[in-house]
Amino acid sequence: MKNAIIDLGSNTIRLCVYEHQEADFKTLLEKKEMAGLVNYIENEKLSNMGIEKACNILQQFINLVHNLQVEDQNIHIFATASLRNIVNTKEVIEFIKHNTGHEIELLSGDEEAVLDFIGTTKYLDIESGIIVDVGGGSTEIVIFEDKAIKHATSIPIGSLNMYVKFVKKIIPKQEERENIRQTVLSYISDLQLQKESYPTICGIGGTIRGILKLNNSIYHHHNSNSNIEAEQIKELLHSIKNSHRTTIAPLLRNIPDRIHTIIPGMIIIDTIMDYFGVQNIIVSKYGIREGYLYERILKGE
Repeated sequence: MKNAIIDLGSNTIRLCVYEHQEADFKTLLEKKEMAGLVNYIENEKLSNMGIEKACNILQQFINLVHNLQVEDQNIHIFATASLRNIVNTKEVIEFIKHNTGHEIELLSGDEEAVLDFIGTTKYLDIESGIIVDVGGGSTEIVIFEDKAIKHATSIPIGSLNMYVKFVKKIIPKQEERENIRQTVLSYISDLQLQKESYPTICGIGGTIRGILKLNNSIYHHHNSNSNIEAEQIKELLHSIKNSHRTTIAPLLRNIPDRIHTIIPGMIIIDTIMDYFGVQNIIVSKYGIREGYLYERILKGE
C-alpha cells in the first residue's frame, strides 16, 4: 500500500510517499518546497497571500501523488507551528480544505514532540538521551530514558521566526545573535527541566540536516557522515559573521535555500547544547513524518 504524508511547516512544506506492508516501509519519493510562511504573518494572522501560497504548493503535491496512484484517502496532511502560532488557524484550515478537498490535521507542540521521538527511535538504537528538532517556527525537545519519554515539549522559536524577529540583513550581527540566544535560554528556563548533562543529541529536521551538510563540506567528511561535534558548530558560527561573498560562499554552495535561516538555527542548537552539556549530535534520517506514519497510519491498519 502507498501513503503520502505532507508536512505543512513554517519554513518548508515537505512531501514523503511511502510504500509499506505491515510494519515495513520504504520511501518512494521525497520532495520539499520552501514556503517561508512565517514571512506572511501579519498581526498574528497568516495573510491571504500566505494562505494561497500554501494551497498552491499543497495542490502541486496532491497532483503529483495522484500520478503515483496514491488514493485520496491515503493522502495525509498535517500542520505544526505554521498554523499553530497564528490566530486565524480555523479559517486557514477551512480555506485549504475548500480549495484542495483535503483535511489538515493540526498537531499540538506536545504531539509533534512525541511523533519526533517515535520516528527517531525507530531509526537510532539509543536507550537514553535528548532529541531536538529545530523547525522554522518551533523547536521540539524530548528527553527520554530506557526508550521511554521523560519529558516532551515544544517552544515557539525556530530558525525562520528568529530570523524574522531579530535579523536585519542576511547574516545576524553579534547583538542579533545574542538576542536569539537569550530568547532560547528564556524559553528553556521556563520549562524548569533538570539541568542534566547529555553527551549526545539526536538531531532531526531540516535545520539540523542543513547544518550537517554544511559541516560535512567544510570539514571534508564523507556524505554518509551523520555526526556533528559541538566545537565544530561553534567554529562555524565564529567563521560566518558577515555577508561578504567569501564568507557566505560555503552557504551558497551547500544550502542556498537556508542562507538566511541557518545561522539562527545554529544558534538555537548551540544554546541547547551548551545548556545540557552536549558534545555531539547524531543526525537521524527519520523524524516526525516517519513517526506519523508509524503512529497514525501503520498502527491504525
